[in-house]
Amino acid sequence: MVNELSTHRTGLVVLDMAGTTVADGGLVEQAFAAAARELGVEPDSADHAAKLEYVRATMGESKISVFRHLFGEEALAQQANVAFEKAYGTLVDGGRIAPIPGAREAVEELQEDGRTVVLTTGFARVTQDAILDALGWRDLVGLTLCPADAGGRGRPYPDMVLAAFLRTGAVDGVQDVAVAGDTAYDMLSGVRSGASVVAGVLTGAHGDAALREAGATHVLGSVAELPALLRGTG
Repeated sequence: MVNELSTHRTGLVVLDMAGTTVADGGLVEQAFAAAARELGVEPDSADHAAKLEYVRATMGESKISVFRHLFGEEALAQQANVAFEKAYGTLVDGGRIAPIPGAREAVEELQEDGRTVVLTTGFARVTQDAILDALGWRDLVGLTLCPADAGGRGRPYPDMVLAAFLRTGAVDGVQDVAVAGDTAYDMLSGVRSGASVVAGVLTGAHGDAALREAGATHVLGSVAELPALLRGTG
């Protein structure tokens, strides 16, 4: 069910990174392939195809949680996660990412409008920092969060949104929070946090139907449309 437009001032905006503010050109799948090889999953096998399909279906979820599901044993999941993060970081260092067109400008507009912006990711901190460095975004916002910064649980749990709420002290209640992301898990996280605006964007993993089914209050072409939306909703 679509929420009614907020009558509150949306003073805190929690934005996803890969697929929402950052274009990575399918690097998640490439990094997963490297991790799968390290754990002995045969390329082009049925096992590899099934695991890759799960990775695609759970875009937006904390990567360690994905690997726990895929490989079962904690030691194997940790090994896969380390291999994934290493491969993804190498691809990032190789210049394989770029901002979503208009994303930096959108963040700056939101801040000029007096809103606090927090960037979040399902990646580990080392990977998040590599992305921020590659884009020159270290000083773009005052706070960035990964699952470990919020107790270890990533999306679809609301923990990172609530950590942003608690750590910034930017607004009086969760109804004054807006969340934006490109996956169904982003939408679930926003809905579960109590945010009044949960905006899906069509620049990443999931389409309009999946975003709305997961609770999106709005679906936008890209994050570049978010400042105008929030000016209209409060």
